[in-house]
Amino acid sequence: MTRALILGGTADANLLAKAMARAELDAIYSYGGRTRTPASQPLPTRIGGFGGPTGLADYIRREKITHVVDATHPFAAEISRNAVAACAATETPLIALERAPWAQVSGDHWIEVADIASAVEALPETGAHVLLAIGRQHITPFGARPQHAYTLRFVDPPEGTLPFDADVIVSRGPFTLDSELEMMRARGIEWIVARNSGGDGAHAKIEAARVLGLPVIMLLRPKLPDRLRVESVDEVIQRLGHRACLGA
Repeated sequence: MTRALILGGTADANLLAKAMARAELDAIYSYGGRTRTPASQPLPTRIGGFGGPTGLADYIRREKITHVVDATHPFAAEISRNAVAACAATETPLIALERAPWAQVSGDHWIEVADIASAVEALPETGAHVLLAIGRQHITPFGARPQHAYTLRFVDPPEGTLPFDADVIVSRGPFTLDSELEMMRARGIEWIVARNSGGDGAHAKIEAARVLGLPVIMLLRPKLPDRLRVESVDEVIQRLGHRACLGA
């Protein structure tokens, strides 16, 4: 019998949960706990960390998990590395549902950087209106460039005091090209800092930057250990079904 653990929190993970529920596959959906109001799922759900790779391995054994599907954000490197280690320790098949990264096309003006510190350094010396589309846990280093007027967009209202004054938008995507153009024009956005998340849900801001001729400081994805990687929900379902038929 197949019993899958979905490491979720993304739109792709939500689509996978719905597909697995329709297929009547036994699965548990796990949220990392960063979002205060996570979307409801058609599967049994748990919220919170596991306690590192050892805790995740213990959970896999205790819950008799036969497969782990890592459908977390491409920049959630810690849980992805923990999943690789835990699955290796428990000899549990691991499937990474990972959308392809965005690629530059004609009209894009990207400055590709490897980390947040490099993104801060890539900003201009003179003050500019900057959209930080990188998640709230990564904004503090940008306080080193206080000359800029920052716009932040979060799923949840920020807790406590922000490290610098900023225009905060609380909104949940996906966003459209028209809405992104309207937002950027209304706030006079001149620079964008984004992570190369891939997929369609967050791509509208990249399209809007292209239309407006804005530079994008693009954070490259973190390097992760080798693992089985697929790009679609159908591929995950097929692999789970195939293994189940074989009795694995």
